[in-house]
Amino acid sequence: MNNSGLFLIKNGHVIDPAQQIDRLGSVLIQDGAISGILGPNEDVAEADILDASGFIVCPGFIDLHCHLREPGFEYKETIASGTLAAAHGGFTTVCAMPNTNPVADTRATVDFVTSRANQDGAVRVLKIGAVTAGSRGERLVEMGELADAGVIGFSDDGLPVSNSNIMRQALSYSSTFGLPIINHCEERSLSLGSMTEGWVSNRLGLLGIPNSAEEVMVARDIGLAKLTGGRLHIAHASTAGTIELVSMAAQEGLSVTCEVTPHHLTLSEEAVLGDGHADRSFGPLGASAYDTNAKVAPPLRTRADVASLVQGLKEGSIDFIATDHAPHATVDKLTTFDKAASGISSLETALGSLMSLVHDGDITLQLLIEKLTAAPARFLGRNLGSLKSGSPADVTVFDPNKEWVVDPSAFVSKGKNTPLSGVALKGRIIATIVAGDVVYQQNG
Repeated sequence: MNNSGLFLIKNGHVIDPAQQIDRLGSVLIQDGAISGILGPNEDVAEADILDASGFIVCPGFIDLHCHLREPGFEYKETIASGTLAAAHGGFTTVCAMPNTNPVADTRATVDFVTSRANQDGAVRVLKIGAVTAGSRGERLVEMGELADAGVIGFSDDGLPVSNSNIMRQALSYSSTFGLPIINHCEERSLSLGSMTEGWVSNRLGLLGIPNSAEEVMVARDIGLAKLTGGRLHIAHASTAGTIELVSMAAQEGLSVTCEVTPHHLTLSEEAVLGDGHADRSFGPLGASAYDTNAKVAPPLRTRADVASLVQGLKEGSIDFIATDHAPHATVDKLTTFDKAASGISSLETALGSLMSLVHDGDITLQLLIEKLTAAPARFLGRNLGSLKSGSPADVTVFDPNKEWVVDPSAFVSKGKNTPLSGVALKGRIIATIVAGDVVYQQNG
């Protein structure tokens, strides 16, 4: 940006669901904040120009659920590499899960992540604290200490809070700070397999996980939220039953929200069947090959579940989309399906994957942007997710029709683990601006 501090994103299709704006225009940025939305052909003297002709201009995407791995698992991802991947994916704010080493269960660890993000982060990083010490499910963390450190919620993600009394205490105590408990809902005694239970697991000879493994804990947590008046958020909803339960909770007026991932919205259990590439597909003798990159927790579900999730997004039962970006080293996936790590590196493919729903006519572009911007901003209760004058100049510019083929080797994330390798997507980020600074711009 030049010395005048002016930056004009010119002649784009501006969509800001928070203000119900959907028209051609130009976004003026001054000194890191939104100055206003101008007409499409207005010029501003001395302003730097980003020509957005033919592109969508919207508030920066917000990801409420990602794994940056640092500290402790820097071989999988670092704050620097993860936030750069976020910038390439159009995300201007990400919320980092606490399952690091050490777990983010003390102020010291939260402060470390905050300091490292301020030093190395390409985008804004907000921290999520653990629910229990070491995420072991035995005793609550000092929630007041973590709230003072600025966490936006508490989660043992990767593990459920299995003890019902601990969950009750967590919901009750966290309500003192107005912060949510974000639970990975998985009844472990029912979750003994490695993929969803169904015809694909039968064909591959893999032990399956029934939908009820998620749904019984969702039902328990909703009951505890009703009992305590606490604020409950369901991470990575994946089944039709979960959406029905959350919808009923909303009808009762309970403080219950949920999110869905790009992969649960666009991929079914059939993605586990793989494509036969010997370098990343395995299978028992005599069985079909499988792709360990399609192993995720909760598992990819049936086509019927996928359809229910899309419907829940349209009806409002699902509050927003979150990536659950889970980068892993190649060695973590280069093994049998049962032993492979769960997770998909998804920050850089999120938009392209989700745009398939728009291009197929399943959802509108306006709804997609709302679920990536204004909706997560409301959940956070922060002045983000909008192009309103005075807001931080977090802006995403993307080409909704740009076709490209996923090449994991080109990811800036350390995690190359994706079942989308070689898949053609339509929709690509052109530029990502955080607080007025261009942190990513596509070359060519």
